[in-house]
Amino acid sequence: CQWGIGDRMLQKFKELGDVQFIINVGDSFYPEGVKGKDDPQWDTKWRNMYAPELRSVPWYSVYGNHDYHHDPCACATDPNECAQVNYEIENLDYFYMPGHNYVIKHEDLDLEVIGMDMNKYMGGWNGSRTMDEQEFEDCKWTPCPVDCLGNSNTRAQQGFDIFAERFEHSKAKNLLVFSHYPTDYFQSNREFLAKLSTATTHSITYFGGHRHNTDNHTTWGTAPNANWVVGGGGGWSCDGREQGFVVGEISSDYKVHTYAEIIDYNICCPPPTYRK
Repeated sequence: CQWGIGDRMLQKFKELGDVQFIINVGDSFYPEGVKGKDDPQWDTKWRNMYAPELRSVPWYSVYGNHDYHHDPCACATDPNECAQVNYEIENLDYFYMPGHNYVIKHEDLDLEVIGMDMNKYMGGWNGSRTMDEQEFEDCKWTPCPVDCLGNSNTRAQQGFDIFAERFEHSKAKNLLVFSHYPTDYFQSNREFLAKLSTATTHSITYFGGHRHNTDNHTTWGTAPNANWVVGGGGGWSCDGREQGFVVGEISSDYKVHTYAEIIDYNICCPPPTYRK
């Protein structure tokens, strides 16, 4: 499935001709994450999977829940101990992730990119939970469940704070916001959803993952702004028939247009075979 998506991405990359960056919404190393910069999964699950052309631009990335299982980042308070954190945008041997939460300004595109670590909201699919009841359930698979929970709480709050600050003070026409989770996982934080749905000062496009499908109809609506779940081809299962990725184009008047590129469902989700 990843081969098929990678091939389609390369085709689209060449067709567009002026791709500035790629957004990666996490769960990059299924099922347990990487342990360091020397982990062979950087080759087997990324470098060998996606063509050099695709890796010639920065991949802006965030952590997904599976990424934390074996990553020292679950237990560490220092981002420098995190296997996926990379502060050097010129170092294309790894994702570009200058911290758990961050802002990247593209003044030439009238755009700011905001990456957020929202793993505290892993259980947010349950709309009856309050914000205080949200917790990073996969901390149980790390060596330090208590520290992991504390870190995830801190990182989520930092993410919300950064987003709120840029929402209020950014001069950019467009905000591109992403985390590992789709908008329906934030039903307990209606203030965040309300901001994602406000277009008075910015046009906001939000991307999440986690759910293994690529669509804009299973998420919590943020009209007049746009949001997508882009988990197609991820993990070991399909949560729908739309497997692929999303393309974002910025026109000469700095308007953002997004659309999905979907590959053949049977490539990612073949029918089960049975032995008699």
